[in-house]
Amino acid sequence: MLVAALMALGPVLWVWFKNRGGRSHQRQQALRVLTLFLTFDLVLFGAFTRLSDSGLGCPDWPGCYGQLSPVGAASHITAAQNAQPDGPVTHTKAWIEMTHRYLALVVGALITWQAALAWRGWWRQRTLPRAVARPGVGPGLATLTLIWVGLQGAFGALTVSLRLYPAIVTLHLLGALVLLMLLVMQVVRGAPAPPQLVSAGMRLGLLGAVLLLLMQVTLGGWVSANYAVLACSDFPTCQGRWWPEMDLRQGFEVWHALGRSASGGYLNLAGLTAIHFVHRLMALVVVVVLLTLAWQLHRSPPWRGAARLLALLLGLQLATGVSTVVLGWPLLAALLHSGGAAALVLTLTWMVARLDWQTEPVPAAAPGMNRSGVQA
Repeated sequence: MLVAALMALGPVLWVWFKNRGGRSHQRQQALRVLTLFLTFDLVLFGAFTRLSDSGLGCPDWPGCYGQLSPVGAASHITAAQNAQPDGPVTHTKAWIEMTHRYLALVVGALITWQAALAWRGWWRQRTLPRAVARPGVGPGLATLTLIWVGLQGAFGALTVSLRLYPAIVTLHLLGALVLLMLLVMQVVRGAPAPPQLVSAGMRLGLLGAVLLLLMQVTLGGWVSANYAVLACSDFPTCQGRWWPEMDLRQGFEVWHALGRSASGGYLNLAGLTAIHFVHRLMALVVVVVLLTLAWQLHRSPPWRGAARLLALLLGLQLATGVSTVVLGWPLLAALLHSGGAAALVLTLTWMVARLDWQTEPVPAAAPGMNRSGVQA
């Protein structure tokens, strides 16, 4: 915890120095943006840790063989590497795993600091008139974010102690994306921009798109956690067939060790194929929904930039997903695919957080009519 506080001190001092001429709320907003940026980096680095098979680079938690860094655990790591040169513990994998933990500690410390600032701001403004009090991030959202990052740390520990159980790995990924969503909400609430008006149907459409995307990301995490990416090595067919042989029951048994079924045997090809192919089928649904949503949003001038960004990210996600399959799971394509999923979640959450949930937009008046529908 002391190391985390010292490491987080650097970003805090940098934000305060860069905004030393600004007001307190401006510095706090800059810190929120920086925390969001570092958390996105943490999600990407977590994907890199998983994709490079470094999740057990240090097989204990929170240290590495009981040491603060791989330097102190060098002898243990060397012995494990000599016993299994291609095994889960090597010097490179240990540093990748511990770097991920260090970055997570920094993010946790920054979120703790933001929660403290939110409570301090609430305490100072509690007696001020509503017209004088400055709107911003309330202590409730900041505290929820703090609690959530603590749960993420617990799932990180379980990921190591349970030796990469797919259910825990997938929940850890999903929790990281929810953390991103909470931080985006903080950034939006801390910004002075007014909320945007859309119809009630569009609001429901955006919420539905977020939930659908989270389901698809969960399926993608299940594919990666079970190493089912190469169960289908061709596209658009799978194993040369439009509808391959699948074992849905085995593929979606939730609680089992890595590479094993719930009964203790090895996951068969039909089970792995089911995991992969269901992710593909859901991708078709997500593409249709998000493209329709982007088209609808593009018709509204205030949302055109966001709609184009949504369509661009969706196109990149399709390209990296197909490349991951047909090129044999290259690390760069898989990493970009994970990052694209996080960027889509971030973008949709930002759009939802910008909405005005109380006011209905006023319809445009027809030619020759005023807004009340009376002939001009």
